[in-house]
Amino acid sequence: MRLGSRAVCWLLMLTIVGLAAPGRLSAQGTAGRRTVAAVADRDVRDWDSQITRMERSDELRVRRTDEDGLVPGRTHERFDQYYDGIRVVGGELVRQLEKGQTLSVFGTVYAGISVDSEPAMRAEDAADIVAELTGVTLPAARVPDLVVLPRDDGGYALTYRARVMTASDLIIYYIDAQTGDVVLQYSDLETTVGTGKGVLDDTKKVSTTLKNGTYIASDKLRPPNINTYDMKGSLTRTNQYLNGQILLGDSDFASDSDDDWTDQAAVDAHAYAGWTYDYYYKRFNRQGLNNRNLAMTSLVHPVKREEWASQPSSVLNLYYLNAFYAGDGVMVYGEGLPPNVTAGGMKWNYFSGALDVVAHELTHGVTDYTSGLIYRNESGALNEAFSDIMGASAEFYYQPLGNGYLKADYLLGEDLTSPLSGFRSMANPQAFGDPDHYSKRYLGSSDNGGVHTNSGIANQAFYLAVEGGTNRTSGLAVTGVGSANRDKIEKVFYRAFTQMLPANATFAIARAATIQAARDLYGTGSDVDRAVTQAWTAVGVN
Repeated sequence: MRLGSRAVCWLLMLTIVGLAAPGRLSAQGTAGRRTVAAVADRDVRDWDSQITRMERSDELRVRRTDEDGLVPGRTHERFDQYYDGIRVVGGELVRQLEKGQTLSVFGTVYAGISVDSEPAMRAEDAADIVAELTGVTLPAARVPDLVVLPRDDGGYALTYRARVMTASDLIIYYIDAQTGDVVLQYSDLETTVGTGKGVLDDTKKVSTTLKNGTYIASDKLRPPNINTYDMKGSLTRTNQYLNGQILLGDSDFASDSDDDWTDQAAVDAHAYAGWTYDYYYKRFNRQGLNNRNLAMTSLVHPVKREEWASQPSSVLNLYYLNAFYAGDGVMVYGEGLPPNVTAGGMKWNYFSGALDVVAHELTHGVTDYTSGLIYRNESGALNEAFSDIMGASAEFYYQPLGNGYLKADYLLGEDLTSPLSGFRSMANPQAFGDPDHYSKRYLGSSDNGGVHTNSGIANQAFYLAVEGGTNRTSGLAVTGVGSANRDKIEKVFYRAFTQMLPANATFAIARAATIQAARDLYGTGSDVDRAVTQAWTAVGVN
């Protein structure tokens, strides 16, 4: 049986920055938006003074200070912008310091904000509006936050921000705090040792716990709690949990009577979550998603595979042919389709069955707790690209090089599909209809402004920086560092994307930050600096 290609969701969709002093910045898009990429001494000094002034006037507040896990002695301060005591969405600066001296500043700030800061309604009223729109009643712990929203038309609005899981999407709502109107909404879908066989019949170790005579998928060997739950095909219960309306208990764990596991989806979700934790720790000295060993929770079997034909396309796209990160360390893995059913010309297996997909979803969690790249437009494309980059990198860390199942390559999600195909290529984004050059980026409004499509630009830059080669659009050649030095490029992109990028980053800021990260780690003029610089130039980001 066949499904239309439309059923395949994110998997198949699957600006120049002025390095200027505060008074010399140029607007980028929204009126009043100022992008910052200060690395030259004069610009760094100017922005250091500007940060001090904005802190004193309560326009900036330090949200977090992080020690640099890759460069000893460095710290990164992340500031949020405030207007009249209310956080400005996307207003953020990231300052790198060494021994109290500022080395770089990246970010986005908004000037000329003028908005009534007294809301006409309460947060609870906004929650009621969300309930009317979605049918979901948010618990008290998830009452909407009051924020200033920079609008796409150049203005500003005082809004309540809510995040809610519906039957078909994970949606961010911005509700006007004066009128109750929806100002903006967009999808925020970004996903004792026994043995078991994974989705591709490979045998894996599974870290489990014996409880009341049954082995449950709860990993007690690693620092964080890594738990895998079997939702037993209950979409209602899955959404209730994702919206904070219920808690999961011991009876919800994926389980096995003899610790020789046969639930392939649970085996891979659980094992690959542990592998991803280990990759981040061993490669970057990172302790989990929030660097503080946040619990990692995987949900498998959110729907029943055999009921696919009776499902609306929205459920089919999200819970059968998708995997997503739901926030707070929670991943949801789609059920795939029965072996005799195809979608987009391919058969689709359990979505937990690909290491790069699992690492991709968990990387969305890393992004949530670091740069928080907003899931729209260029920052959203960078968000997706970073997940692709880390997903592929985890594959190269654990799996042998080659073409085929359970092999490391620059395809994404190939272990899920038959025939072997995947849904994105870092080596050749155009093979899946994605741009490999900034001049070809998607400029429409679909897919949150092309977050999956335009990720191909940064994906290609990463690939070229490692492997070298020629960009098909620009014809520019890149001397990569070579596959033996892949870890160097991984560290550059990890450091820039987690510690230096602001939430509203553009491709141009990503270029500047990764080049700065390369120089911090390996020196100005090094082969890594050259490779990263050439790669971004080749893909048209200057």
